[in-house]
Amino acid sequence: MIFVGGDDATNRLGAYLRARRELITPERAGIPAGANRRVKGLRREEVALLAGISPDYYLRLERGRDKNPSPQVLEALARVLELDDVEREYLLGLSTARPRARPRRRPPERVPARLHHLLAAIDVPAFIEGRSFDVLASNPLAVALSPRLRPGENRLRSLLLDPEERAFHQDWEASTAGFVAAFRKSVGDETDDARIVELVGELSLASERFRRLWARHDVSELEGGSITVNHPVVGTLRLNRDKLPVGEVILVLYYPDQGSESAEKLRILASLTTDSTV
Repeated sequence: MIFVGGDDATNRLGAYLRARRELITPERAGIPAGANRRVKGLRREEVALLAGISPDYYLRLERGRDKNPSPQVLEALARVLELDDVEREYLLGLSTARPRARPRRRPPERVPARLHHLLAAIDVPAFIEGRSFDVLASNPLAVALSPRLRPGENRLRSLLLDPEERAFHQDWEASTAGFVAAFRKSVGDETDDARIVELVGELSLASERFRRLWARHDVSELEGGSITVNHPVVGTLRLNRDKLPVGEVILVLYYPDQGSESAEKLRILASLTTDSTV
């Protein structure tokens, strides 16, 4: 199984340019759309004109005949395609991406003993995740918040395939879009990682939502922020989210604003969790 999107695995620069080009409307680019327009987004020659390069050269970029354009060309394309800082950095990285190799499996991600001790001492939902959003360790309150946060689960798979996860997230559409974009950013040029190939292949077959989001080639960071969830016991919770790198893994914390209704609900959940383990 390979990354979805046709030549995505072998021509990632071209696939990314094409996907982003299709998201920019002529009106946004200041180009008259015309009555007989058939293409979605901008035409290749329009991107080339706006970026100040020849249409033939842009065609070579999209078709993978030139995979090492200059930084100046990529900066111009980033401007035309309205890329933000994260997307621009991703585009620049694609021009120097490694050739695709046979999938290899990395050594298993391990959680140091000190992080297990830390999780036990934290009084808010907390867990450790790997680069592919695998849950590697979690504290009891995280599992009480969501059973999909127990070790062995994959957050991306759960979000896209588990019906309970769809009900859990108040804005499931936004959550899936953010997670898939962050996953693509995390993957980078590691197309030879067997775990990633396996996960993308599984989700491509099982989830139409994933296929559509993956084909957009969105990239973003999934760091701090807030989340609103519908817990089956304590109801709606509004929580802050922080992701802290610790070595090669990530510590994720969910915590409410002090003195908020969600803080009280989380205390109730914590007491129910404690009672159930006594």
